[in-house]
Amino acid sequence: MEVSWETSVTDSINTIYLLFSAYLVFVMQLGFAMLCAGSVRAKNTMNIMLTNVVDAVVGSLSYFLFGFAFAFGGGSGSNPFIGTQYFALKDIPSSSYDYSFFLYQWAFAIAVAGITSGSIAERTQFSAYLVFSFFLTGFVYPVVAHWVWSSNGWLNPASTSLLFGSGSIDFAGSGVVHLVGGVAGLWGALIEGPRVGRFDAFGKPVQMRGHNATLVVLGTFLLWFGWFGFNPGSFNKILVSYPNSFDQGNWTAVGRTAVTTTLSGSTAGIVTLFGRRLLVGHWDALDVCNGVLGGFVAITSGCSVVEPWAAIVCGFFAACVLIGLNMVALMLHYDDPLEAAQLHGGCGAWGLIFTGLFAKEEFVIQTYNSGNVGVTRPYGLFLGGGWGLIGAQIVEVVTIMGWVSVTMGPLFYLLHKLRILRISSDEEIAGLDISSHGGYAYNAYSEESGPQRYGDYLRLQDQS
Repeated sequence: MEVSWETSVTDSINTIYLLFSAYLVFVMQLGFAMLCAGSVRAKNTMNIMLTNVVDAVVGSLSYFLFGFAFAFGGGSGSNPFIGTQYFALKDIPSSSYDYSFFLYQWAFAIAVAGITSGSIAERTQFSAYLVFSFFLTGFVYPVVAHWVWSSNGWLNPASTSLLFGSGSIDFAGSGVVHLVGGVAGLWGALIEGPRVGRFDAFGKPVQMRGHNATLVVLGTFLLWFGWFGFNPGSFNKILVSYPNSFDQGNWTAVGRTAVTTTLSGSTAGIVTLFGRRLLVGHWDALDVCNGVLGGFVAITSGCSVVEPWAAIVCGFFAACVLIGLNMVALMLHYDDPLEAAQLHGGCGAWGLIFTGLFAKEEFVIQTYNSGNVGVTRPYGLFLGGGWGLIGAQIVEVVTIMGWVSVTMGPLFYLLHKLRILRISSDEEIAGLDISSHGGYAYNAYSEESGPQRYGDYLRLQDQS
C-alpha cells in the first residue's frame, strides 16, 4: 500500500523529534558523570568517572540482548508482567517499534544504573559495578517498564484493562526510572555500610564534602538540559493533533511539559536554598543543586498532566522530602555520597503520589487518549477526580519498592558474601584511584598525604 507524502513527512518529523530527545537524554550521562565526580573526594574521581562509562557500555549490551524485550516485547506469549519478544532486536523494526524508539528507551535504561552507582560510591569493588549494572539494566528495570509503559502492562494507563479504571500515570518515570534506581541504591548502601570515617566513635556524622563544586554545578545544568528530552520527549510523537481543535496537539502539550519541569525544579532549588540556610547557617551551592534535581525527579511522573501552578507545589514538597530524608539518613547512620536514594527514591515516590492528587482530567485525556472528545477517566483526587488514580499511584510505589527489594537486595547481599562488593579499609583510605585504577585523576593531588603513583602504593602494600 502506497503511503501518502503527508504521512511520510509526519512520520519523519516524529522520528527526528524522538531521536533528538534520545540524544538529549544521553547527554544526561555526561551530567551524571560530572555531578558524581564533583560530589566525591578527589582520590576517587577516576573510579566514579569510569563507573559512569561502564553503566553506559554494559547497559547498552544488556538492554540490547534482554532489556528491550522484557520491557516492550509482545507477541503470542505476551503477558502483563514481562515481555517475551524482540530479544537482541529480532523483528525490529516492527509495526509497533523502530530503532529510534529503542534508542530512546536505551537512554532511559542506562540512567537507572547511574543513579544506583552514586549511592555506593567511594567504597565498592569495580567488578561489583559490572554485575549489578548488567542485572539492573537487563532485567530489574525492564520488568517495571513493562508494567507501566508496555501496551499490555498491568499498570499501563492506556491498556485495555485499567487498574482501578485508571492505570498508573508515570509519564516519564518518577517510579519506573528514579524510584527503581533509588531503591536499588538504598539496598547497596545498606549492605555495604558507611564509608570509613563517615561517623565518629560517638556516632556523630563527619562531613565528607565533594571535592569540586564546579563539576557539581556543571553536571546539574547538563542534567537540566537533558531533562527537556526526558520529559517532553516521552510523548514520542510531536505531530499528533487533538480532535475538534485546529491549534492544539502534542506540540502544545510538549511545551507545557517543559514548563512544568522547569517550574518544579526551580521551586525545589529555591526552597532547598533557604531551608538549608536555616538549618546549617550558610548558603550551600551543592545542596541547591540536589534540590533542583529533586524537583525534576518528582515532576517527571505528572509533568504532562498537571497545570504549571501545580508544578510549583510539586517542587516545594519535593525539597521538603529531600531535606527531611537527609536528616533521617544521618540519624540512622545511612551513608549515600550523592543522596541518590533520598533524591531519586524519596522524590520519585512523592512524584507518583503528587500526580494522583493534582492530575487534570483534560490533560490526562490529551496525553493518553489523544484528546478524544467524550472520554472520561479518573484524575487528581484534589481536583475532584476520585480515588481511582491515587490508588493506582500508591500501588505502583509499593510494587516497585517490593520488586526492586526482592531482586537487588539479594544480589547485593550475595556479592557481599562472596567478598566482591566492598573494598578493604586500606584501599578505601588510600583511595580507589590509586588502589584500583593505577593513579589519580589529577596530576596535582593534595587532598591528603598518600602514595602519588601506583608503584608507590604497591610498595606500601608489600611493607604492610
